[in-house]
Amino acid sequence: MSLTAIIFLIILGVILFYVEFLIIPGVTIAGIAGIICVLIGIFFGYKEYGSPVGHYILFSTAVISGLSILFMLRSDTWKKIGLKAEINGKTSNSLEDEISVGTIAETVTRLNPYGKILIVDKLYEAKSSSSFLDPKTKVEVKKVEGSQIIVKLLN
Repeated sequence: MSLTAIIFLIILGVILFYVEFLIIPGVTIAGIAGIICVLIGIFFGYKEYGSPVGHYILFSTAVISGLSILFMLRSDTWKKIGLKAEINGKTSNSLEDEISVGTIAETVTRLNPYGKILIVDKLYEAKSSSSFLDPKTKVEVKKVEGSQIIVKLLN
């Protein structure tokens, strides 16, 4: 095998490895083929040209691979392919600020014991404190604990 073919195999292996790393993440054919190409190139370098040339090929492959990884990590490659969106929302697990005890509501679904209630055009999930309540029944907020609303039948 000629030196040109060995160099081509090694370069093809490095390119396949980067295709695996950047384009097709995971352990796929491209990564495995890249490693095999590099190893075959190094093997034939030792076999065809002996130990001194084989050592040069191995050393230059390691240096070129290391420098290309270093260059790739220091360049703006990751900024170009990375996600730039930020999520600035937050959740509120406490309904105590929105709903006060004694608020009048209407059931939208059957509270069996859980169901939906309507308070000022907003739907909330609530729990009946005692019995099952049918839809379109007026209820009163008895207790608000974190994200749980407990209601009772309005007398």
